Amino acid sequence: MATSAVPSDNLPTYKLVVVGDGGVGKSALTIQFFQKIFVPDYDPTIEDSYLKHTEIDGQWAILDVLDTAGQEEFSAMREQYMRTGDGFLIVFSVTDKASFEHVDRFHQLILRVKDREAFPMVLVANKVDLVHLRKVTSDQGQEMAAKHSITYIETSAKDPPMNVDKAFHELVRVISDFVLRKSIKRKKTLQSYFPS
Repeated sequence: MATSAVPSDNLPTYKLVVVGDGGVGKSALTIQFFQKIFVPDYDPTIEDSYLKHTEIDGQWAILDVLDTAGQEEFSAMREQYMRTGDGFLIVFSVTDKASFEHVDRFHQLILRVKDREAFPMVLVANKVDLVHLRKVTSDQGQEMAAKHSITYIETSAKDPPMNVDKAFHELVRVISDFVLRKSIKRKKTLQSYFPS
């Protein structure tokens, strides 16, 4: 019995960047998405890139994901990877109020580097399995996402994982929608200059 092979020609490639404070679980989420394992301890100074063929809503795509280091001493590299990213997962830990408060800073930095008023982003509230340590409520997370007009998803990379694939897939959907809206806007602008 033949199995369908993953197509490799002309697949869209999405450059996704995972940002957030150190210790919020960026690497745990990324490794869970790519390798389907939970890594509780990971060197916070490692910046790593991953590549994966995946099917989203019946369409194959290549996801090129950069898991950023989260440490302040690496901030000089931030603008460089932000320039090349197609979309961003802004991750905070529900057990760390400061990481939540820094969401604004990441959001503003992305918009400044991209020189845009809006850009594809998903706000990820991680470590929701640690209910007894929770310091940021769902309502607070949703309010923050609404304030920035971005999608909000709660995740846990710990086995069994919760919404890990959904977070990455949703970012691809947000990017696709953003590109489509930009294309339609460009067509309308051209039509106003060159009416038929």
